[in-house]
Amino acid sequence: MAQACALSLLLFTGASQFALVGVLGAGGTALAAVASALMLGSRNTLYAVRLAALVPLRGPRRLLAAQLTIDESTAMATGAPEGQHARGFWAAGLSVYVFWNLATLLGALGAGVVDPRRLGLDAAVGAAFLALLAPQLRDSRTVRVAVGGALLAAAAVPLLPAGVPVLLAALAVVPVLVRTPKPEGPS
Repeated sequence: MAQACALSLLLFTGASQFALVGVLGAGGTALAAVASALMLGSRNTLYAVRLAALVPLRGPRRLLAAQLTIDESTAMATGAPEGQHARGFWAAGLSVYVFWNLATLLGALGAGVVDPRRLGLDAAVGAAFLALLAPQLRDSRTVRVAVGGALLAAAAVPLLPAGVPVLLAALAVVPVLVRTPKPEGPS
């Protein structure tokens, strides 16, 4: 229970937590688990770039904001009316943080009572990931990247340690980046 609660308190991004625990649970190395978690959490740095102009902070508040920069707080900050960006960010970030950690504690306390496999909850992470991915598949290019990544990961699963196939799947984006023409600007 202490490990689950500490993980939620310190690594506050659900996808990264699930990746870390999933890789370790499948017998992967700590390095593969941490690399997978970092890769999934790295998108939050892009959120931070956008939020810097909307919610300018300094000092300790900036460190706290870094911990709370997640999908929900970014969405609330960017969707808030003019002058209310900070309020949206803090309200969403703090409430999700508190309730996420309370749910983790309740889940850890009830872990001995419920068998997740019996209820089909072991498929919840995969289903949630697909639900997050589906709206992003808007054009043929992103579909090709997603399919390429899935094929790379599927081919690597029987050959590589747990966690490494996910990292390998990220390489599917490389051909797309290489082929993307650079915008022409003034010379």
